[in-house]
Amino acid sequence: MTWTEGGAEERGLWDDYDESDVRVRPNPKANRPRSKRRPAHDDAQQAFVIAVDRGRYQLEVASTGQPVTAARARELRRKQIVVGDRVAVVGDLSGDDGTLARIVRVEPRTTVLRRSADDIDSVERVVVANADRLIIVVAAAQPDPSLGFIDRCIVAALDAGIVPIVAVTKTDLASAAPVHEHLAGLDIEVLESRADRFASDAVIDVALGHIAVLIGHSGVGKSTLLNAVVPEADRATGHVNAVTGRGRHTSSSALACRVEAVAPDAADAADAGAGEAAAPGRSNRGGSSDSAGERDSAVAMASHDDDHVAVDARHGWLIDTPGVRSFGLGHVQADRVFQAFPDLESLVPVVAQTPIEQLDADELAAGLPPELHQRVHSLVRVLRNLHDRPKY
Repeated sequence: MTWTEGGAEERGLWDDYDESDVRVRPNPKANRPRSKRRPAHDDAQQAFVIAVDRGRYQLEVASTGQPVTAARARELRRKQIVVGDRVAVVGDLSGDDGTLARIVRVEPRTTVLRRSADDIDSVERVVVANADRLIIVVAAAQPDPSLGFIDRCIVAALDAGIVPIVAVTKTDLASAAPVHEHLAGLDIEVLESRADRFASDAVIDVALGHIAVLIGHSGVGKSTLLNAVVPEADRATGHVNAVTGRGRHTSSSALACRVEAVAPDAADAADAGAGEAAAPGRSNRGGSSDSAGERDSAVAMASHDDDHVAVDARHGWLIDTPGVRSFGLGHVQADRVFQAFPDLESLVPVVAQTPIEQLDADELAAGLPPELHQRVHSLVRVLRNLHDRPKY
């Protein structure tokens, strides 16, 4: 008697274990599981992100200075890339029309300038990366200078480890005295610019050896100032609405432009041919021995003097950003706000012992000089807003 004996009923017991009719669906992505090992890209070139536009990144290759267009690699799809980032890039780096390189790595950032829509917004917006100078641009008139905006930008800059500088434009329309008085107690450089004499030289001095970023409301003259420093940038400019007092939003994205010191011979030739009135922003670039000494010392002070970004005593970057309506500090811890208000150090014990909801700016400012009253109101406003933000 064999195992087949027993009739069809006995053989049917084994039909449940027959897998001949099982349909196996193939892997929808590949027939073989994808390896998690990624290439090291040891031959990748270092580059600097100068613009971002709808998934395409404009880069400058560090070794050649060649501008190229690139897309991010698949493994970086969740990694945010912003202007100022230092990246590793592979592929076609010729920069020819129709070519596309690939970003395979984002180098660690030295600084990150962030802002939020308002103080209670938990969503951070990265403005630029790796900047070490923040030029806060306000207009002396049309629109009127926002002193509270200056204070907020200073808080964000110091929190990020960035040196703040204030530039007052349109000083031919009104005096910059209110801004000077507001910042009298701070060790912050204030630049002045006007239509017939742009602060080009001063801005170049700030940018050489550094990565500097311009930030301010629409219509204050950021793009105009950038065009004075780097004429080939040809950044679009707008006008201020006479009814609302607000500027037209012309710049839609950030743009980094290389700043270079003009050779002394070229500067002397320009002075001889056109005099002081022509090209007031750059006519005497490199002609002063004191300026040259400052630029030489900038090499040792520069925090970005590596192969990723070509900055030294005679080279730097200036980044123009779109105009902002507000500069929220939702990402800043309340105990770090006071570092931007060293002139109000005497108020620290009082503020620390008083509940936030009971803080009265007028009472706190009563015993202080009049020029500090606006600063006190800015401090109390920031502290209250940060206290009211949602706790997670």
